[in-house]
Amino acid sequence: MLRQIRTEIEALLASAGLRADELTIPPKSEMGDLAFPCFAQAKVVGKKPNEIAVEVASSLNKKLDSTSVVTKVQAFGPYVNFFLNPATITELVVRLVQKEKNLFGDSKTGKGKKVLVEYPSNNTHKEFHIGHFRNVCIGNAVAQLYGRSGYKVFPVNYLNDFGAHVARCLWGLLKFHANDLPPVNKQKWLGEIYAESSRYLKEHPEFETEVADVQKQLEAKDKKIWPLFMKTREWSIEKFEEIFSELKVKHDRVFYEKDIKAKGQKIVDKLLKRGIATVGEGGSIIVDLSQYKLDVALVRKSNGVGLYLTADLPLAEEKFKKYDVDESIVITGQEQTFYFKQLHKILELMGEKRKLTHLSYGLVNLPEGKMSSRTGNVILYEDLRDQVYEKMFEETKDRHADWDEKKICDTARKLSMAALKFDMQKHEAGKNIVFDIREATSIEGFSGPYILYVVARINSLVAKAKKEKINIGKDFSGLVSEEEKKLALMMGESEAIISKALVQYNPSVITRYCFEMAQAFNDFYNKHSVLSAETPALAGARLALSLTVRQVLENMLSILTIDTVVEM
Repeated sequence: MLRQIRTEIEALLASAGLRADELTIPPKSEMGDLAFPCFAQAKVVGKKPNEIAVEVASSLNKKLDSTSVVTKVQAFGPYVNFFLNPATITELVVRLVQKEKNLFGDSKTGKGKKVLVEYPSNNTHKEFHIGHFRNVCIGNAVAQLYGRSGYKVFPVNYLNDFGAHVARCLWGLLKFHANDLPPVNKQKWLGEIYAESSRYLKEHPEFETEVADVQKQLEAKDKKIWPLFMKTREWSIEKFEEIFSELKVKHDRVFYEKDIKAKGQKIVDKLLKRGIATVGEGGSIIVDLSQYKLDVALVRKSNGVGLYLTADLPLAEEKFKKYDVDESIVITGQEQTFYFKQLHKILELMGEKRKLTHLSYGLVNLPEGKMSSRTGNVILYEDLRDQVYEKMFEETKDRHADWDEKKICDTARKLSMAALKFDMQKHEAGKNIVFDIREATSIEGFSGPYILYVVARINSLVAKAKKEKINIGKDFSGLVSEEEKKLALMMGESEAIISKALVQYNPSVITRYCFEMAQAFNDFYNKHSVLSAETPALAGARLALSLTVRQVLENMLSILTIDTVVEM
């Protein structure tokens, strides 16, 4: 809620010797706007909570005057409930939003603190599929949440450009496609070759030794393979940069496995000397984490080849050498949760003190089933984007035959991004999701286009108000309905909503808030005339309220990196 409202209620409760540690929202609007539970106080004085509530409500009512935000205090069972003046609340919110604009909802809770957010940690020589897209959506939102809460944010990426998958792809390229000319989308082609190689090796495991030889050549920077590796690596990076630009990803820095993996071998040697690591079966190097219920971590294979841990240990060293942060967040798929527990424990044993967070997300499936890059059963982000765009283009064209092609394309593009990004984030990150194109692109229900439709509706009001010369109001005394008060109170929760989403690392809190705000506005719009209100003053006030809703929705959508449209 707005600080001014909380401050007044805190002062009222303090006058009765109480602290407003816990304020809740009553289940029904007729029970007031905020409620204070009396259970704790009842225990202190040895009375029933209901009795305390009656005494406190009676005492506080006597202290109210015409200038109070609170108009009435009433006991409901063990709760003291506060009724707020709708016109006063609305004026407070509207004026504050008008003043702060796109900064409304921001806070300084993280002032002086720094955070590193690593995402999407994608692999070269593989496709950029819709799982990566979900990673980007979550990463963008988390970075925005920290930034809007006053933190200094450093978004970075770590490209796995040197792992076993690269050797597998290059082996397949040389074995099956040495004389082929690459197509326009080279990144997609590499991913297809990787999947083809994986399928072939599953049926012909005797060729795995050849792949291992390619891996050794890579790590030795052998001239037989290095030029091909560097050329194909660049194909991937160029396509990634194109996609990142489209998705509004701005990395402060990119780390590459090829630059740090050799350093990992030196760290493994240090772990041995310090007794953190030991020699395991066949000469492999392990870190026994059994006492922490984290099993045994393999940091070097018996043939001397490194693994993911061999690269992630020096990556942490490089990141923290460059960025002295309070928290380091890595966003990857849920299947890597146990791995990151092992990594963080090893770093802790090495002396790392800062907060290390692994934010995992669930799988993205289509109604047809689960994806797998090894089998080639993946849905590429670009293919899905084009499919959604085509649907949005046709629907926009059908609705607006008078629009030129550029306007239709621009609107369809924004609607497509809203549909995709919103759908990827409307569930908690850890949950598996099924992307349904019909549900995601609907202008009704819990979807991005629905929120944009409400913004477009407000834009239409503004355009009509200009034609009818209706000015934005300054007198809010007429805004007394439940729908108007509900909108004001919801908007007043913006800062708390951002804080909740941040603490939970959960962008779905933002999507739910946008949806409920849009619903509340439509309820208000359907029950109350805005521009044809009873008086010019009331029309102006409702117009101001509508503009405030638009600003708050735009602020929240910006956290999700979703642009709004002027018309739909």
